[in-house]
Amino acid sequence: MFKSIIDVSSRDTDSLGHVNNTSLPLWFETARNPVYKIFNPTMELNPHIWNLIMVHTEFDYLNQIYYGFEVEIRTYIEIIGNTSFTVYQEAWQKGKLRATGRAVLVDFDFNKQEKVEIPEDIKRELEKHLYKK
Repeated sequence: MFKSIIDVSSRDTDSLGHVNNTSLPLWFETARNPVYKIFNPTMELNPHIWNLIMVHTEFDYLNQIYYGFEVEIRTYIEIIGNTSFTVYQEAWQKGKLRATGRAVLVDFDFNKQEKVEIPEDIKRELEKHLYKK
């Protein structure tokens, strides 16, 4: 599992006084950076180098998240396939699970515009972060 701490900003809140639903996808995206580094250690956003494309995301908002308290994002690998994998994430605040999400990513050759098989060494690295229910 990877852990990221989000310092909730006033810009993350809405007029109802809680964190807006548009903030969570951005936080989860940022918290996936360690996963991206497994595939792209330099994190260079170059179509000749970068090899991941997102094909699906989903979020479940379980409890409100509030300004003034840090949020811990826990990032796991849930499923590893031949060409794709699923990232499972949780947002925790003050010891309570507030939201969950999933993103499906595909190992993708941008030059050929096609998916490719995830190399075995990368699969082994992903397996180190498997979600255990």
